[in-house]
Amino acid sequence: MSIDGFYLSPHPPIIIPEVGKGEENKIADTIKSLNEISRDVAKKSPDTIVVITPHGTMFRDAVAIAFGSTIRGSFKDFGAGSISMKLPINQKLTSEIYQMSLEQKIPAVMADNSLLFRYKKSIRLDHGAMIPLYFINKQYANYKLVHITYAPIDDIELYKFGMVINRAVDKLHEKTVIIASGDLSHKLKEEGPYGYNPNGEKFDKEFLNALKRGSVPDIFNLDKTMIYNAGECGRRSILIMLGALEGKKFKGELLSYEGPFGVGYGVMKFNIVSQDISMLKILEENIEHEYEKKLNGEDPYVRLARENLANYLVEGKPLTKLPDYVTSEMKESRKAVFVSLKKYDRLRGCIGTLLPATDSTAEEIIRNSIEAGTSDPRFIAVDKSELMDISFSVDVLTTPEICSKNDLNPKEYGVIVRKGPKVGVLLPNLEGIDTVDKQLSIALEKGNIDPDEKYTVERFKVVRHTE
Repeated sequence: MSIDGFYLSPHPPIIIPEVGKGEENKIADTIKSLNEISRDVAKKSPDTIVVITPHGTMFRDAVAIAFGSTIRGSFKDFGAGSISMKLPINQKLTSEIYQMSLEQKIPAVMADNSLLFRYKKSIRLDHGAMIPLYFINKQYANYKLVHITYAPIDDIELYKFGMVINRAVDKLHEKTVIIASGDLSHKLKEEGPYGYNPNGEKFDKEFLNALKRGSVPDIFNLDKTMIYNAGECGRRSILIMLGALEGKKFKGELLSYEGPFGVGYGVMKFNIVSQDISMLKILEENIEHEYEKKLNGEDPYVRLARENLANYLVEGKPLTKLPDYVTSEMKESRKAVFVSLKKYDRLRGCIGTLLPATDSTAEEIIRNSIEAGTSDPRFIAVDKSELMDISFSVDVLTTPEICSKNDLNPKEYGVIVRKGPKVGVLLPNLEGIDTVDKQLSIALEKGNIDPDEKYTVERFKVVRHTE
């Protein structure tokens, strides 16, 4: 036996009549499509349904596989506690998936009650799982469940986890279907839950079209900033399901797409066309090529910052030898440096020095790239899985000089404000900071200095190195 059915399902609680109270009629096409999927599942009569959800107990660094004899849940949080379900877990298949994940070094945890108790949680059915199962249960109920909550780990690791699911099903000869639960963009309308962003419509269109074509590389190559701005929760569920389709040529059959509440609801059935070449090798080669292209095209200052932080996150230590591309100027000069990290155009970390703290500019970059990635108190430490999505910049500072407010220009000069031991710093030429007053206000806030206090002002220039 192998996985016999693959589906994408949205999970809007409003689709449940007791929750929607009539509003569900606005997504009649979604209801019709979910009923169609339910009939298809009933026709296949699987022994097991695997559901991948974003809304179970999620770990930042590992896929969570629910483990217990049964799992239950209700729509109490949505005002419909009378709608509930209790399902048996396929413990044998769950255990096999977990063991295979460990063997393949894919980060996964067996999320049983003894583990979840430490976080004041317990295994439960979330609405991401219950909504597709609510429709299936009307047509078919003779199944066990494998409940998986994805994690925000590397896309390729999620894909490999899907491959593990398929191998485990094959090994145990389980008759199985798999449901990737997830909504698309949450930013389709101004009156929606997260407002409007033009990337929302763009993401939904590109994502669904790539699935219809059956193009796995196109899914992996979607612009990450667009994905972030779209505010979706279904892509990672799909990445796992695509891994379960590894070695198969398929097409996505879009049954419906609606978004009247500002959230995209796509329902899709995946039809296997034939056997295909392995996508894993192609995906890994594409990732390696993109990373090499990023490194080879980089300014040496930025490249040193990137490679050093990567080495620290992977090996646990900074570079011990300066790479050949490091210039004489970087080795021989002694300048203060700020290293800034951005992810999807948003700050992810920034640490620097106002005066050099090491023997060379190169060493300053090595020191501060690690600090920016691991010690900025505004952010959790960067994980190695984020490196491909992070852009680096390195600012080399001139020696600060005392000045007055009239000497400032936020496009040309960075600013330092001091009051006793309190210091606030802001780099020059930052997006959205167009006036001296705004520059000073932010610097004072960063230094926890009252604007009415007497403070000194210094200015400096930078040479900015970017990717």
